[in-house]
Amino acid sequence: MGIRITFPSEKNQAPIVQTPRTERNAAIVDSSSELSRGRKAAHHSSENGTMAEIIAELNALVGLSTVKRLIHEIQAYIEIQKRRTREKLVAEPLVLHMIFRGNPGTGKTTVARLIGRLFKEMEVLQKGHIIECERADLVGEYIGHTAQKTRDMVKKALGGILFIDEAYSLARGGEKDFGKEAIDALVKAMEDHKTDLILILAGYKHEMEWFLQTNPGLRSRFPIHIDFPDYSIEELLSIGDSMLKTRQYQFTAEARDVFRFMLQGVLNSHPYAGNARLVRNMVEKAIRKQAVRLYAKPTSSREELMGILPCDLNLDDDDLK
Repeated sequence: MGIRITFPSEKNQAPIVQTPRTERNAAIVDSSSELSRGRKAAHHSSENGTMAEIIAELNALVGLSTVKRLIHEIQAYIEIQKRRTREKLVAEPLVLHMIFRGNPGTGKTTVARLIGRLFKEMEVLQKGHIIECERADLVGEYIGHTAQKTRDMVKKALGGILFIDEAYSLARGGEKDFGKEAIDALVKAMEDHKTDLILILAGYKHEMEWFLQTNPGLRSRFPIHIDFPDYSIEELLSIGDSMLKTRQYQFTAEARDVFRFMLQGVLNSHPYAGNARLVRNMVEKAIRKQAVRLYAKPTSSREELMGILPCDLNLDDDDLK
């Protein structure tokens, strides 16, 4: 079959050239379609795989059961709103600004980073990165300076998350303090960048509650409130085991008992200090002390290089900070 040329009846229209569909051409077209479908399937599979990995990381965190449940609810909520939009049903607006309340070392920053990555995979955020800041990064020294500093931080966070730790400090100076200017600039940024910025305010539970009361308009702008409870003794032990395992170390049975005893003493005397930050400090110090102990020997076995002994464990006031 030759090439067919059709001349349209309308003037000034180009002739239509039809090429015969040979088996070879058909195979090329079909394989191209298959390749395109394959690429789409591979991309979809990659996205699902990445999302599954993020959720697995979240689920692997010690404790935080209520936090994990709420994150899963948010994930489901976002997905269902997207499905409703595709079906041309009324969808709720995705207002995802959050308040994180809890003591230091309870996993707030870790969870915020996971949320950023998760929202990027769900196409809620373009980049999913997190910009961490505090009062000093937002509040200036003279009138007009604060608004500019705050806008600069917001600009860095666009497409991701602006995470403000100890956010209540912005309201501590009263009406004449420049912190109020920072709050006003943040509220404006939330309006101007509804679709490409998520703001997370974090801090101690009671202080954050006081902060929200100082500005009645803030509470309604943050529909998601997540409380991060302190870890139990067993959870702190599991965190210590996990930190050591990641570094290819491990407690001896005696060392683990000593570690438990130390943690219990901290919780009894400093109830707000017994969190993951304390465990990390203790683990890192134990690894350094083990290194000094083994350095004095000419050689070390694999078991010795991995083992943390009771004599490697120590606790001082610096670990509680």
